[in-house]
Amino acid sequence: MPDRVGDGSERLVHIVDDDGPFRDSLRLMLETHGLTVCEYASGHSFVEAIERHPEGCALVDVNMPELNGLALQGLLTKREISIPVIIMTGVADVPTAVRAMKAGAVDFIEKPFDLGTVIQAIDSALGRVAPIEEDDPALLAFKSRLPDLTPREREILEAVVAGSPTKVIAYDLNISPRTVHAHRARIGDKLGITGLSNLVRIAITCGVKGRSKGARAG
Repeated sequence: MPDRVGDGSERLVHIVDDDGPFRDSLRLMLETHGLTVCEYASGHSFVEAIERHPEGCALVDVNMPELNGLALQGLLTKREISIPVIIMTGVADVPTAVRAMKAGAVDFIEKPFDLGTVIQAIDSALGRVAPIEEDDPALLAFKSRLPDLTPREREILEAVVAGSPTKVIAYDLNISPRTVHAHRARIGDKLGITGLSNLVRIAITCGVKGRSKGARAG
């Protein structure tokens, strides 16, 4: 059973986090925006509840004891429980973001986040009724813009999809971390993608293969 349940409206959000004060703060923030909130102190209690009623979306902390956010995603997949998952983290971590996206997370947000950021993620998750289709406009636009990337930008995109941290990418390509960040910003601009999670998710869907080592220097 959830540790706290909202008023039963249709816009349902499940908060899964072992930090009680954080859950309470986030719940109050979301309820002021008209959302119904259920709270869970552990991944196991969430899975038990959601297995009976797989509705809404879930905000899941990546760092929890016993069952962390990524392991929770794996358990949901194993039990064939389909619910949009937004992974929350206290530290920006490219490899973890990539693993979460590949495991099916619909977004990846860094704490602390403002109301606008989390509401945008929730709205997107609640509106996501099916995986991206081949004829999805966002997918088609991404594919059409891929050839606009320079060879170096393509290398960095492939390294990001592989889950390589910025420092590793910089080392592999013999460039500075600041240059990697600059390239990533240009990649997002060229592809019309905002946010690491969106970039990774759509790139994977479009078949971009990850590559983290052996990139050409230049």
